[in-house]
Amino acid sequence: MRSDGVTPVTPEQAFDELYAACAPTLVRQTYLLTGRHGLALESVERAFRHAWHRWPEVALDPDPPSWVRAAAYEHALSPWRRLRRRHRRRERDPVASLASPADRSLLAALTALPPPSRRTLLLYDGLGLDLPETAAETEASTAAAAGRLRYAREAVAARLPELGDPDTLRQRMAETARSATSTTRPRPPRPSSVRRRAERVAWGWTGAVAGAAAVLGALTLGWPVTAANPPEPPVAEHERVRGGPVPGAPGGPSTSEGTPRTPRTKPERPPATGPTRVLPRAG
Repeated sequence: MRSDGVTPVTPEQAFDELYAACAPTLVRQTYLLTGRHGLALESVERAFRHAWHRWPEVALDPDPPSWVRAAAYEHALSPWRRLRRRHRRRERDPVASLASPADRSLLAALTALPPPSRRTLLLYDGLGLDLPETAAETEASTAAAAGRLRYAREAVAARLPELGDPDTLRQRMAETARSATSTTRPRPPRPSSVRRRAERVAWGWTGAVAGAAAVLGALTLGWPVTAANPPEPPVAEHERVRGGPVPGAPGGPSTSEGTPRTPRTKPERPPATGPTRVLPRAG
């Protein structure tokens, strides 16, 4: 305890408090976005692991729950995540964690919306964010967020006429989004387990980076030796070998040192063996 009577909170305690306060409802909200409980659990756990990796930044954030929520939503709605084999299979009962038929009907209407409109409706009507905050979290302009909200409300009202009034829809969305997930499904893991998994992932990435750096360093150190003694390139069959004698060249071939060789003298022919030529006498 400090002199001012305030007991300091360790990073682990602060993280566990944030996790206990946000994880159950965040799983519920992510499930409303995806209709898949396994993907919702994975997204929330990944978001909190990411938050533990960057805990100093998250702890000093003006709104840590919003930081984690944005990370979970981004992971859940990522297109390439939905292409994974485990998420392409249909769940046996995609609405089993929603007890009432009204909640099941609402989930069916939400999952029929495009992901950007679904997220905008959940943030604005379900969580009570204003339009600029909704636009900022969805990385859209205020006009685009307003258009998505209007489209989502009209689409839900077409499927569920009893929710045609915006105030009634907002009340239902808030009740559904803020309630904890049912116990019929696996609940989020303990915060200590999430922290341990985050640390194992961090150590794994650190080891991979260190190994890649060692390999790169070895290659870099070996490069000067290779550059000092480059191997001679092989001579292609169709290339002419340089330095050899050139047929018919004046001066004859040259030695390897560049000094011209002395040309060989032509051998003398042997004397003729025929009869002696008779010369006429003078006068």
